[in-house]
Amino acid sequence: MFKPYIGKQSNRVKNIVERGAVKKFAESIGDLHPIYLDEETGLQSRYKGNIAPPTFPRVFDYGEIEGLFLPNKGLIHGEQTYHYERPLLIGEEIVCYSEVKDYYDKTSSMGELGFLVIESYGEDKDGKVVFSSTQTVIISEAVRKALIGK
Repeated sequence: MFKPYIGKQSNRVKNIVERGAVKKFAESIGDLHPIYLDEETGLQSRYKGNIAPPTFPRVFDYGEIEGLFLPNKGLIHGEQTYHYERPLLIGEEIVCYSEVKDYYDKTSSMGELGFLVIESYGEDKDGKVVFSSTQTVIISEAVRKALIGK
């Protein structure tokens, strides 16, 4: 179903690691560590400023992969991992994009499931990768049928 998209990339989108967004995110996940929120703690840290929580890139815009459509409802978030070269610094600009890495089907007790593997990247202003993320989206049989019917 999604095999033709393997290897396709999204357009690149600039994102800002904005202090207010980091504060809201930290509050929403219940992690109020001072390294995320307190400016004095950030200045005294080895990073010389505040950083974002490790899962903060979840809120970034990664652009669109032309032609790839996934519904807002009915998908299952199967797995997501992050790899960092360094933390995200408050105030910095990160350019993000995604690439479809794999797609495969499996039969389960829930019917025929699709597994879409997407790798996402965040680069700094010099084009160096700051983080990457691998996400597996599980597409249920009901969603697969609805997409085929489109």
